[in-house]
Amino acid sequence: MTTTTPSVQLVSDLVDRIPEFRDAYESHVFSQGGVLPHVFFWDVVQGTVSSFLADQDRWRRTLDFLEEQCCRGVLGIDEVIVTSFLGDLPKPPEPGHEIAGQLGPVLSARYLRLRPPG
Repeated sequence: MTTTTPSVQLVSDLVDRIPEFRDAYESHVFSQGGVLPHVFFWDVVQGTVSSFLADQDRWRRTLDFLEEQCCRGVLGIDEVIVTSFLGDLPKPPEPGHEIAGQLGPVLSARYLRLRPPG
């Protein structure tokens, strides 16, 4: 019996909730031979920021999903979200850096610990 890690389950739940990531997921699984959550989240960051810049709604659904997941307090999930999502968001003056101002309260607090203002 194979046990799914929390971080792999996070990827699966994300793709189920936001089907626009399905193609990236399938490509990722094919090229990596399985799910590598930290690697896959590079695609999540790129897709989310692109959606934000294009004024589409995927970015908001993604941030809502990640906020919900961070509220759970599961170590493997938090590690992927903080390290491979929040840590890879664009920095000023990169295009899309304003997305950080749209983070929910839990994501925002973790983002500020990662990147203190000033």
